[in-house]
Amino acid sequence: MDLWHRATYLFGKRKEGRTVATEAFEELVEDFEFLDDWEDRYRHVIDLGKAMEPLTEELRVPATKVDGCASQVWLHTQFEDGVLHFDGASDAMIVSGLIAVLQKLYNGVPAAEVSAIDARAEMGRLGLNEHLSAQRSNGLTAMIERIRGEAAQQG
Repeated sequence: MDLWHRATYLFGKRKEGRTVATEAFEELVEDFEFLDDWEDRYRHVIDLGKAMEPLTEELRVPATKVDGCASQVWLHTQFEDGVLHFDGASDAMIVSGLIAVLQKLYNGVPAAEVSAIDARAEMGRLGLNEHLSAQRSNGLTAMIERIRGEAAQQG
């Protein structure tokens, strides 16, 4: 989809009162359409995690740690003019990749609109829901709930 059609698509969905994912997430969906099998998608998620900026040790504190994840996960959220931006880290490569995917889904979204995004449905567009273990799925839910909860406090 070219830029003009993407802008029209995103604007059209917002105009109808539905919140859609960010343009960065839409680009990720397009990338995933070119990946033939789950192993390629899995590797791509891991690569996304490796490409993230590292979370500083000062931000890896109990207040930013996400409970409910099998691995160690930290999410540091910030709101600038009511818009969500977050960074994160994990000691597991696939979880770091899931954090990167969530960044593409949520970063840049106004806090008041975060709850309108159906993260599970959006992840389903990537084919992630059916390929995550129960533990990873629970951890993903915990990360989504943390992001939504912090946005709700701001919005």
